[in-house]
Parts: sequence; C-alpha cells; structure tokens
Amino acid sequence: MHSLPEITSLQNPRIKAAVRLRSRHGREKAGLMLIDGARELSRAIAGGVELREVFLCPALCTSSEARQVANTLPDSAQVFQVSEAVFRKLAFGRRAEGILGLAAIPQRTLDSLVLPQNPLVAILEAVEKPGNVGAVIRSADAAGLAAVILADPATDLYNPNAIRASLGTIFTLPVCQAESAEIIAWLRRSGLKIVAARVDGEMTYDQVDYRAPTAILLGSEAAGLSSAWRADDIHGVRLPMCGAADSLNVSVAAAVLFYEALRQRRSSTGQTSNQAAGPNV
Repeated sequence: MHSLPEITSLQNPRIKAAVRLRSRHGREKAGLMLIDGARELSRAIAGGVELREVFLCPALCTSSEARQVANTLPDSAQVFQVSEAVFRKLAFGRRAEGILGLAAIPQRTLDSLVLPQNPLVAILEAVEKPGNVGAVIRSADAAGLAAVILADPATDLYNPNAIRASLGTIFTLPVCQAESAEIIAWLRRSGLKIVAARVDGEMTYDQVDYRAPTAILLGSEAAGLSSAWRADDIHGVRLPMCGAADSLNVSVAAAVLFYEALRQRRSSTGQTSNQAAGPNV
C-alpha cells in the first residue's frame, strides 16, 4: 500500500465514474462492474476477471483476508489509495472492508460454456431480485453444478447485490444469460433433460431422476415460468407445501432441488466427496 496515487476528493472524476457503476445503466454503458469485498475480489481474480482499477483504504483494510488480497493484486490493475470518506461513498451497503475493484464485465455466451460429461445446470427465468440470483449461484456452486444460465433476465447478472449474495462464486462458476427460446434450443442440442419447478408439476421433486445430464429450471416468484417452458419434453416437478404458504423463495427451492440431484448422483456412484457425481449409471 506504499507510494500509491492518493484520492481524497469525493468529486474526483475516477470516483464519480466508479459511483455510476452502482446503477445498471452505468454498468451497461461502461461495460464495467464494481466488486466490493476481499472475498469477492479474490474469487474474481481466481476466475480470470479482468481487473482494471482497485481502491484501497488503509484505515478500513484491516482484516487478514483484505490485506492478503491487497498484496496479490494483478499488475494490470491500477491501484489507488483513498480516504475513508471516499471509500464509503464507493462501498456497497454497510460492509466496508477497505478494498474495492472495477472490472470488465465478462462476455460469456451459451456457446462458450464447456460442460462436463454428465452436467447438472441451473436455469433461472426472469428472476427479478439480484440477491436471489446471487443466492442461487452460491447454492449451485456448493452443490457442484456445472453452470447457471439466466433466461430473459429481469436484472443484470453483475448487480452488486448478486455479487455479494453469491459470495463471489459468480466469478468462479460458469454463468451467462440468453433468451429463453435460445436456451431451450441449446439444451435440446446438448441432450439435457429439462426439469421445471412449477406449482402444478406432475411429480414431486424427489420422484424425478437427476442422474442423467439435466437442467433444473426455476422461474420468478411473482409470475412463475412462462409458457415457453411448457412442452412434452419438459418435466414439471413441485415441492410439497404443508403449511399456509404456497411457494418457497426461489433460492430456497433451488437449493432443495440441487441437493436432491446431488444426493441421487452420489448415491448412484457411492461417492463421498464434496463433488457432484460423474457419469450416469
């Protein structure tokens, strides 16, 4: 942190440009995103994200994790020391760890996804809340899914809420977004069975076989899945609701489905590691 260019003014052009990235319009216009937090930055670097600028506040950069990230930044990133007031203007929410980065938004497409031999993929259609998107990605990472795809997204993938809720796994798990029709065609070409979570699903979530290459589909809590996802080769499943509520939060429903798939795959192979099972048997 020594001999770094220092910024103390809230009116500095770099600071103003970074603040604009808090909005979706600002991110889309600049092609950049804010990554706030040591863990998130560490995982972005590990995931090969192109880090452009980093803002460090020595008074706030006190945790061992934050200091470690600060000492291992890529040479390509411009690093600036900022005052506490400036950093708090940049930081997202109340958590201020003293390190924040600006990075290029990854331009991933369906065709760029490289799937393993027996993939398990999540599809989220028109989920509105970025925190839910991030939470689903976090669960997908934990359960060993191969990718998460946003269909007709109602929020941008790299919203700060999504990054924070994913704990940075949004950078280490393959993720992309596309239109529903394009995704359906891609899934069929790729030979993935499509399992759709619906309140009127003909089977309960544990009656379907997830051991083959499978895509687990979830829609928004408000509207559910669109009619694009109703077809003879799309299998509807439901989660039993035993109380007054008629549905679960989408991130909770996703975790239930992901771990049922993981349970089946591990049981079928006798696997005891933390990784998803391999080829279907």
